[in-house]
Amino acid sequence: MKERLEKMLNVEIIRIEEADDKIVVYVPAGKVRIAVGSGGAAVKAAELVIGKKIEVRPAE
Repeated sequence: MKERLEKMLNVEIIRIEEADDKIVVYVPAGKVRIAVGSGGAAVKAAELVIGKKIEVRPAE
């Protein structure tokens, strides 16, 4: 799943945490805007493909 999300969000993923109804994706701090996409488009498209809510957070 990590490789698939990296391609969809167009960023390196540091860590993924999965819960029942959502996925939390940690990306480098400077890449959060790229991962989310314009108006959240990248995340929304990935949510449709994966079938779960995706939350993007900066890695610490």
